[in-house]
Parts: sequence; structure tokens; C-alpha cells
Amino acid sequence: MDCQGYSRRQVLALAGAAGVAGCNAVGRFATPTTRPLTEQYDLTVSHGSPAPDSEWMAPTDAPPALGAEVLVANLEIPWDLSVTADGMTFVTERVGRLRAFDGDGTRVIAEPSDAIDAEAIEPGEDHDSWWVKGGEGGTLGVAAHPRYPDPPVVYVYYTAETDAGKRNRVVALDVSAEEPAETETVVVGDIPADGIHNGGRIAFGPEHYLWVTCGDAGEARTAQDPSTLSGTVLKLTPTGQPAPDNPDHGGDPRVHTYGHRNPQGIVWLPDGTTVVTEHGPDGRDELNRLEAGANYGWPDVRDRDAYLDAPEIHPPLANSGPRPSWAPTGAAFYTGSDVPGLTNRLLVGGLGSQRVLVATLTPPGETRPPVENGTRHDSDYTDDAYTVTMHPLLENELGRIRHLEQGPDGALYAITSNRDGRADGPFPKDGDDVLVRLG
Repeated sequence: MDCQGYSRRQVLALAGAAGVAGCNAVGRFATPTTRPLTEQYDLTVSHGSPAPDSEWMAPTDAPPALGAEVLVANLEIPWDLSVTADGMTFVTERVGRLRAFDGDGTRVIAEPSDAIDAEAIEPGEDHDSWWVKGGEGGTLGVAAHPRYPDPPVVYVYYTAETDAGKRNRVVALDVSAEEPAETETVVVGDIPADGIHNGGRIAFGPEHYLWVTCGDAGEARTAQDPSTLSGTVLKLTPTGQPAPDNPDHGGDPRVHTYGHRNPQGIVWLPDGTTVVTEHGPDGRDELNRLEAGANYGWPDVRDRDAYLDAPEIHPPLANSGPRPSWAPTGAAFYTGSDVPGLTNRLLVGGLGSQRVLVATLTPPGETRPPVENGTRHDSDYTDDAYTVTMHPLLENELGRIRHLEQGPDGALYAITSNRDGRADGPFPKDGDDVLVRLG
């Protein structure tokens, strides 16, 4: 179903009015008038890890071609997806909305009243700059509570205008409330923000902890200081407390790893290994395997020689080198069977590269897939826990791919980011941006 693309000002004018083209414009996030959700619901969860699949097998063949079926069109820079066990899909739009999609249509759940005023360009607009109002901030990550719909709580990461300037925050909302906006409860409120490098991905991992990726907000040196949240990956309980197994690095106890530039994707392998995607400077994008307390080197280390000279810095699984850039963002480790040939592969959205990046992570001693039109990452400085073989799919077919997500039924979804002013070629096309099913 199409969801007509209105400017943010138009949507705000329609707030509370009847839906237009099947899209309801409803209340914005506001100062809560009810008790915090932490007092209304039991948000705690069991943190016991499911039995890890230590015997999972990486594919030994090259990935197959993919097709895409458009499910929702005319979105405005969708940024993240969260698909729940009961079939609800929550979608954020960077311009300032949380939507819900249940297969019959979409509706706006809420809009952050204090979110920065990001904008989307129109299809066919003559836009000669990659910088649009709002920069790289806005309404970004989304994750439903692990026990959703009981409690009916959804978490959102967004960039806010505050009296102290821009701040990124993670909030929780009761999406079953008559006015979800009025239930906003801040879970993390002090993440540095800027026009660039806002991180923004949130996800619940296999142990039901909430993970948050934070960019350096344009202040590279702060990424080396774990007492700040800049350039870090956080590991939290659903109420925002530090995970009890976080490392003692002398910094903020919520920080799990640090030394990151702009991490925007986080996934878990079947054995529980955590992998993040990270934007680099002038290329030099990375896939990184996380280890508690590890320093990932930004801004001091990003090239081969620097990694070899700094054994205390955790090396990447893969580094794109200076050119071409992957511009990696949201990712999924696909374990379903609906898309044969992609099972047990890491799928990463490519923004500047305008493709799906398919990474096969092969443990030592196992057969690796053929390189063919891809790239093997097995340098003398990379993390030897896995060999990464990278293949491109859907190159320039959908444009800028912002995120991929696996549904509980094994379906594979993706969203595009063509209306952010940075797309190349024919994008944004009529109908952009879109939510698609891949297969």
C-alpha cells in the first residue's frame, strides 16, 4: 500500500486529523503527562542466553541473485525496522515519525515534538548537494521490547533539540496508549549529537539486553574516552541500566566497547558473536567483531600499517580500504529459509555503494565461498576469527539501502534512503522511499 509522502510541516498540520491516503497523522512525542513506563509495566526480562549454535555452518557457495517486491511506497527516508512476533512492523522515518505496518497499511504512531527538523527531498527534485536540513540526525533506530506486545513498549532513538543543544536519546513508548506521545520515557538521554556521525541503531540481542550504537558526533578524539558515550556501543537493560557483564574500563558503565567512528548496524551470529558495521573516513569502512571492553582505534588507527603497529587495538574483520566506499549501515544476519542461498550470511545495507553487501563469515579451517565478483578479506592485520568474503547484490537497483531485517517467519525486508539528498543515478524515483521484501 502506498503511504503518501507529505513534508514534515504538512504532516504536523494534519496531526490529529483523519488519515490521508491511508496514513493517519497522530500525536507527537511530548512531555509525558503519565507515570514513566518503568512504573506502569514490568520491563525486566530474563537475560539467560539461548543455547548458542556453535556448530553453525557458513555457506560455501556464492550468494544467489535477489529480487524485490515493494510493500510500502512514498516513505520519507525510512531509517530502521523492527518486526515483532505477532506480525507488526515498526518503521522510523528520519524526518520525525514512528509508523506501524501490519500488512494492510501504515499508520503514524507518534512524532517527536523536539526532534530536529530534518527534511526529505521529493522524487525528481534537482538537488545538487548531499547535505539536507538535519544532516545525518533525526528519528533513527527502533526496537520493540523483547516481550512485545506484553508489554506494548517500543524503543526509539532520535536527535532532539534541547536547551543545551543537540542530543541523541533513546526513549520508550506505550504504543497501545490512546496518545503514545504522552507516555514517552527517556531510557538514555545524554548521547552526543551533531549534523554528522549520530550512530543510531538500537536492537535487543540474544540475551535480551538493549544495544545502542553511538557515533562520535564529529568529535573524533572523544571516541577514545569511555567516560563519554561518544563513539561507543552500549549494552543496557530494558530500563537503561548498565548490563551487569559490561567491562570495568574506568569509564561510563553503560559502555561495552569504544573507539568507534559511526557504527550503524549490529547483528549476532548463531553462536552469539556480536558484529557491528561502521562508516570510515574516505572509505575505510569496517565490519568489527565486538569483545567487551575493546578499543576499536578511531581516530588513531584505520589502515593496515597502523593496525600492525597497535596490537592493543582490536582489528576489523574487514576493511574496505580507501576506495570504493561501502558506506555500510543497518544489517541482518539471515537465519531463515525463505531466501535460499542467503542462510547464515551477514547482509549489510550499502548507502553510497547503493547495493546489498553479502558477507560470508567463514571460521578458520572451513571451506570459503568462491570470490567471483566479490572480495576476500583475509589480510595479515584483520581479525582472524573469521574470513570475510563479500559479494554485491541489487547494485543500483533500489538505490541507497539503509537497513535489512529478518521477520520471525523468515521473510527478509529492506528499506531505502533515497530521499536524503545523497542518492546517485535515477534516484529518488517515483515511489521512493520504499519498504521491500527480498527474495
